[in-house]
This record gives sequence, C-alpha cells and structure tokens, in this order.
Amino acid sequence: MAGEILVIGGGIAGLTAAIEAAETGYDVILVEKNPYLGGRVSQLNKYFPKLCPPFCGLEILFKRMKSTPKLKYFTSAEVLEISGEEGNFFVKVRLKPRYVNDNCTACGACRDVCPVEVPDDYNFGLKTKKAIDIPTIMAMPFKYYIDDRYCDKCGECVSACKYNAIDLNEEEKIIDLNVSSIVVATGWKPYDATKLDNLGYGKFKNVITNMEMERLASLNGPTGGKIQTMDGRPIETIAFVQCAGSRDENHLPYCSAICCLASLKQATYVREQYPDAKIYIFYIDIRAFGRYEDFFTKVKADENIELIKGKVAKVEEADGRLVVTAEDTLTGVKTKREVDMVVLATGMQPAIDPIPGIDLDEYGFVKPKPGIFPAGVAAMPMEVASANESATAAALKAIQLARR
Repeated sequence: MAGEILVIGGGIAGLTAAIEAAETGYDVILVEKNPYLGGRVSQLNKYFPKLCPPFCGLEILFKRMKSTPKLKYFTSAEVLEISGEEGNFFVKVRLKPRYVNDNCTACGACRDVCPVEVPDDYNFGLKTKKAIDIPTIMAMPFKYYIDDRYCDKCGECVSACKYNAIDLNEEEKIIDLNVSSIVVATGWKPYDATKLDNLGYGKFKNVITNMEMERLASLNGPTGGKIQTMDGRPIETIAFVQCAGSRDENHLPYCSAICCLASLKQATYVREQYPDAKIYIFYIDIRAFGRYEDFFTKVKADENIELIKGKVAKVEEADGRLVVTAEDTLTGVKTKREVDMVVLATGMQPAIDPIPGIDLDEYGFVKPKPGIFPAGVAAMPMEVASANESATAAALKAIQLARR
C-alpha cells in the first residue's frame, strides 16, 4: 500500500489539511495550480471569525510548513488524472514552468527592466503588473515568476538578474505519484458577474464585485487600501446587492452561505473610511448563522446602513451616478437609490475543473468517494472557520487510511 497523502489545492483549507497530516508524521505532497500558496484568503482584506487580515492566519501556516519536513509542495502544478483505488492511487501531475528558480532573492531587478505590462489577475484587473512579478507581498514561495501568457521572451530580465535565477527555456514536466489517500481542497471562484446583464457589471465602471471590494480595501491592493470609485472619487453613497447570481435557477440555484456576512463586513470597511456615507444593502434573506448573528445585529444598528428586503431588478447609470431599482417586498413599493458605487455579492462556485478520477455533483462540488475526501469550499460553500474544520476532518480521514 502507498503511504503518502496528496492534498490538491494550496488555499487555507489545503494548507491546513496538509500541515496537520504532515505534523502527525505522514509524508504529504501538496499541489497548487497557482504560482503561490494562500488561495482566496490571501486576497481578502479581513476574514471571519476574528475579522483579522489574512497575514495573521497564513503567516502561522507558512511558518508551520517550513518546520515540517514531511510536507513537500509544488506550485504551478495541475493534477491531470487519478486512477487506482483507495490505498493505492496513481496520480499524474503537470508542473508548469515558472522560469525562475530557487536562486531568486526577490530583489526586483527583473521586474524593473521588464517592458511588458499585463493585467494583474490577483487584483482582478484593477491594476497592471509586469510579465515577471510576485503576485502578493505574502506570496509563498516568495520568488518571482513569469506569466508566459504575455511574456515575449525578450531576455531583459535574464540580463538584469545577478543570481542566474531565470531560465526562459524551462519546459513543463509530468510527474507520477503513488499515494494512499487524497484530500481535494481546490477552493472556489466568484460567479461570472458579466452573466448578470441587468446589474451592469462590465457596462458601468463603478459596478464591482465583492472580491474586487476586498482588494480595494486591502493595504496591499491596487489603491493602497483606499475605497473609492474607479475614477477616484470618495464614497458618499454605496449599494450592496445580495444574491448576485445565487439562489437563481438561471445562474447558481443554491445559497452561497457567506455572501450576506461578506457584505455586512464590507459595509464596516466603508463606514471606517467614510463615517457619514449612506449604505444600502438589498437582500432577499439575511443569512448570519451561528455566532455571526451578533455581528449582523451590530451592523444593522448603524443608522447610516439601510437594509432593504428586495431583489434588485436593474442597475442603470444617469448623470454620472448609478441608479439601483428594486421592489421593497416588505412595503410592496418600488424603490430607487442613487449611489456612487454598486457592489455585487456574487455567488461562490467550485473552482475545480473536471479531473478523471474525481466525482462532482450537479453543481460542480466534489463528492466524497473511498480514499478521496473533499475539504473546504471544494465540498460546499462555507466561510474560513468552517473550511478549516472540514480540512482537519479530511486530514484525519486521510491519515486513518494511510495507517492501514
């Protein structure tokens, strides 16, 4: 029987599962498709339950990783297929070229000379970056990588590097793994807001998603943490639109669990920077489960935050401002609000692409099967605390199988 445990996905759930399994003495291999670890949590300004920045949680995990010799990880790695059975899985993994090796000191000389500006995916295109860059100040591993979708192989970075850290001729590799059990922690992606024609995303520049709001509010984001309109104006009025793509048979028919709390949290971001701003939250039902009910009660008590029970029918633009139209279902009256910015609480979709050997349900979430254990949002929508709990449970199941 194979003894190693494979964890697919290097977000907070995958890191938790991998570290906890490795710290018990089992050999663990972690693969992550991005060139860095940290996942969605690293993109947040603050996260529940403590409303702390991601630094505090991820730094602890990264420190534990470095002191855990049983854990080996690969970034820019993609699982192609899984065969075999519990206790004896065969896994084919593609390692994409990073073009930058471990000699990199992250000095930045390569970035300084790179002539190619590209969209910054980490910041959802709200700013640009160089074709060779580090995605975030807390990237793990903390070394540069080349985005080969845009790099023209001009060689300027090679000439600037004093440490022989760049190889533009690096090629992808295929590795074969034999593992006893697999934890799938592939995380989530925001629902594509361009599919919500009536809400104006992609048409009006000041209609953004909730994940874009997280980046605007983050100190390491495109505006240095300053929440403002896309043309640089301060926020006087703002609307949060709940269930943007969730609980809708035309889009995602399920509730994404955490979106209401995310908008309530983001309302506090706005309040901190703009004490007099007027904030509107349009909702179908407010979901604030368990211990988060107190947080909802606190936000609701803010006299400048108005909760309007009603599904938004449309977002339009008039005289440079956005107009949000909805029916207030408590009063039966059609209501309109003029605002500077609209934030769409887009639903959570599983991020996993189909992989032979992994079973998905009708919504694309991972189904458990003998020897394969989903964790975090790969299994269902949930917040960070629940994702970590599910990761610990998945790690325990993987360990039990590896011990046989």
